[in-house]
Amino acid sequence: MGGRIQKVAVLGAGTMGHGIAQVAAASGFDTTLFDLSDAFVRGGLERIERNLKQGVDRGKVTEEDRAAALARLATTTSAEEALVAADLVIEAAPERMEIKRSLVDQANRFAPAGTIFATNTSSLSVTEIASAAKTPDRVIGMHFFNPPYVLKLLEIVRAEQTSNETLAAVRDVAARMGREVIVIRDSPGFATSRLGLALGLEAMRMLQEGVGTAEDIDRAMELGYRHPMGPLKLTDLVGLDVRLAIAEYLHAELGGDQFQPPQILRKLVRAGKLGKKTGQGFYAWPSE
Repeated sequence: MGGRIQKVAVLGAGTMGHGIAQVAAASGFDTTLFDLSDAFVRGGLERIERNLKQGVDRGKVTEEDRAAALARLATTTSAEEALVAADLVIEAAPERMEIKRSLVDQANRFAPAGTIFATNTSSLSVTEIASAAKTPDRVIGMHFFNPPYVLKLLEIVRAEQTSNETLAAVRDVAARMGREVIVIRDSPGFATSRLGLALGLEAMRMLQEGVGTAEDIDRAMELGYRHPMGPLKLTDLVGLDVRLAIAEYLHAELGGDQFQPPQILRKLVRAGKLGKKTGQGFYAWPSE
């Protein structure tokens, strides 16, 4: 596998990808951010620049660190260019198995033999993703949390094929990124998505039954259990469509009623009310 990881490729410049790329570049890694179009890449870079500027304005980031992070960050719409020299690939594409496996195929074609492939999936089987790789022992889950430059948790998910060497290398990367790490065996929903979704779906059922308003249900968890954000507001931040897809997957994999998506979630998704990204979900979100 060679020496210490220095070059990171992030595949996907969207909600999670741009934040992961920001963390990687700010942590000293030479980072390439890839997406399919100039518009997607430009949008991701603009969000990184805005985040870093806000960090400087708030005294969280020095001007020198901001400039250094941006100097270590490159963008491209060429998968080959992103992958050809990468020591670590982190994919942050939408939660669809065929997309994840297609990115593994790209890494099979263009990445060096010793490259580690990490998936940021929040629920899909890392073992199944690894089965598409030429070197499945070098595939692992690196589940970051939104936004990655604020939330320090990294859920490392070990596939059936993941080697001890790969796990050790990713732990080293996590330490250099300042992450707080948990290591979970590959299983549907891992630890965080499975627990968080169970709470979120129950909150939706309570709202559907008229037990309380979205605000009061959320405040119950924020004030009573010291959660930084209530489960319905968190769903708006994650995306109702994303949570629906995860719920359907976990319901199919695990059975039982706890992951059966409530009608209120299905109705809002059908109406295009997907949370913060569309301006309306369980809450109204004014445009930034």
